[in-house]
Amino acid sequence: MSIDNKEYFHFTIGPVQGFVAQARRTRDFWAGSFILSWLSSVAMKAVIAQAGNESIKFPVPDMEFMKALELGNSNIKQGNVPNRFKAEVTNDFKPELVVSAVNDAWEGLANAVWNHDFQPLSIDTTDTKAIWDRQVKGFWDIQWALIEDETTSNTLDRMKNFRTHMAPSEPGQKCMLMSGWQELSGVESPGKYTSSKQSSATFWQTLREQGKAGIKTDLREGEQLCALAYIKRRFSRVFDSRLTIEIQDGAWAVKGWKLPSNVPSVQYLAAVPWLTKVLQKAAVDDALNERIRAFHDVAHTLTGEYGERDSNIKSITQETGENSLLKDFAALDGSVFFESVLSNPNAWDNDDLIDADLVLHELKKLCKAADIEPVSPFYAVLLMDGDQLGKQMSKPEKQPGITAGLSEFTKGVTDFVDDHNGFLIYAGGDDVLAILPLEHALSCAAELRGFYNQCFDKQNQSLNDENQIVTSISAAIQYTNIKMPLGSVLSDAHDLLDNVAKSSRGRDAVACRVWKPGGLQIEWAMPWSKALDSKDSGKVIIENLADSFRASIGDDEAELGKFASKFFYRIRERFDVLNPLKDKDGKTVKNDNQEAVGVFNHDGGFEKAVSLMAMEYLNSGESIVSSMDAARDMVRPLMEQCQYIVRDLKDSGAVSFQVDQDKGFSADGALLVRFLANKGIER
Repeated sequence: MSIDNKEYFHFTIGPVQGFVAQARRTRDFWAGSFILSWLSSVAMKAVIAQAGNESIKFPVPDMEFMKALELGNSNIKQGNVPNRFKAEVTNDFKPELVVSAVNDAWEGLANAVWNHDFQPLSIDTTDTKAIWDRQVKGFWDIQWALIEDETTSNTLDRMKNFRTHMAPSEPGQKCMLMSGWQELSGVESPGKYTSSKQSSATFWQTLREQGKAGIKTDLREGEQLCALAYIKRRFSRVFDSRLTIEIQDGAWAVKGWKLPSNVPSVQYLAAVPWLTKVLQKAAVDDALNERIRAFHDVAHTLTGEYGERDSNIKSITQETGENSLLKDFAALDGSVFFESVLSNPNAWDNDDLIDADLVLHELKKLCKAADIEPVSPFYAVLLMDGDQLGKQMSKPEKQPGITAGLSEFTKGVTDFVDDHNGFLIYAGGDDVLAILPLEHALSCAAELRGFYNQCFDKQNQSLNDENQIVTSISAAIQYTNIKMPLGSVLSDAHDLLDNVAKSSRGRDAVACRVWKPGGLQIEWAMPWSKALDSKDSGKVIIENLADSFRASIGDDEAELGKFASKFFYRIRERFDVLNPLKDKDGKTVKNDNQEAVGVFNHDGGFEKAVSLMAMEYLNSGESIVSSMDAARDMVRPLMEQCQYIVRDLKDSGAVSFQVDQDKGFSADGALLVRFLANKGIER
């Protein structure tokens, strides 16, 4: 024990991926992140109850969130509290009280959902309650440690190797959202029945028919969920000022506050740019308003709800104003704006097929009246994470600056995402998860990266050279078709961030993938310093190139496909000529000096490659320039973005960038430009 009687309490709760990432809807991600943040805040409050207001050392507690726990009155809608923290305590501190506080809060929330939804049912729920209690009590993995050394920050990470937490064995039919967990009907298999002689389908249908408000929106026809997934779907219906949960036998209590019952769907976020354009045109076109009214009437008949009423996307709110027709139009379920969804018979009940066909007919007439292309079926998932900040936490001199910098960054993230018409799912510490329209993701990531560095630059002003905080943040962007399962998209985003942006490109990098129903189509990555325009660090070169190619053919966007197919589709073929030769086993052919053999690898190889592609551009038949020099200037930035560049951070802090010539050029950089220019629409 140290002389001053201090110890350091480290706490973490999980599983993060098991609870948050298993999701079918945007709302599932949001709910998992919020509940995890809420429970982590409860743990912090339990520490403060024993050790005082100044006990939490990292990260700085969100005082608005902490105040909301106590008073039950807040506008907080996103989770922003990390699932781990460190506190300074004395040797009479009792960690078990923190654990019991988290369990009390979780079980209290679960009980509130049960009493609201299942208690009033007319069917026998004995088997369901047994499953519910087992799953609720056996889910969370809470780890803690008390250590004397303030500089040690990896204790919990090392404890992972010794964890014994095991989820309970789960029999019967499984949850459709969280794999491995039994769904709540208690029916062992589709052909068997519970003690009440009901099938699983009957159980869930009865719940949808007899359940409280919003149940048919929250629980789709045919969905069968476990207790954990069900709580994620329904907790916001009971999480209001009436929710009060006593902690540790009434020693203190936590309260709820009003949360949105709906959040933007991925379909809606994909449609936001299209909706914004329609609304802008409707402001000056009375005839278009009539087409909007006709579309709205049949679409609302089909869905029977305004599922996006509370989405509050910035550009949509600005364009609708107080116009009731436009507000209702913009609040329609996101699925009704997609021809592919409306024409898919599997997306609708048999009784709705005729209505869906009517909506499709009106949607086509609306697009024609607005003189606008169809909605892009793509949206973007943005995942960001700071690079190696934890290693610097071992220096006590840096800890206050790191804590303050992360606090400022977390508080500012929401505004950046809102300004780019996105929906923030989570921002805590140096982690960000958001869903955005396709055309806003890169610029949002670049601006967040600039803001992140700015937050720490401010802290470094008060630190000497030896204690300067070295910061960078990497980003992964998944451009994803609305048909792709959302859970798998997020899981892959972590792989893209960790193994491509960080490991392969040396951190402080951005990596993008394009996913279509057929699978992975494009992968591109670049260190931020090479991805951003040197004349304007807030602009991403790839995005600028897409804008330029789109603008090069004027307002007639239908011609873009013709231009792109002639130039971009031949790039892969041309790169095969430029890139290093491969032997029959796929290995790079080397010369006597162990240099890769290929045009790109010779002296002046890059400029030779630029000249070849400039000629290809001139010969495309759609070039907006006529001279070779102008064509080189047009093509050179694109070729630079097609190189495999790795960032190398030296121990001294110096940074260098290396071009991996063995890998040559990647056509994916150019194909990403085409994808962004086309907004993912195949023409």
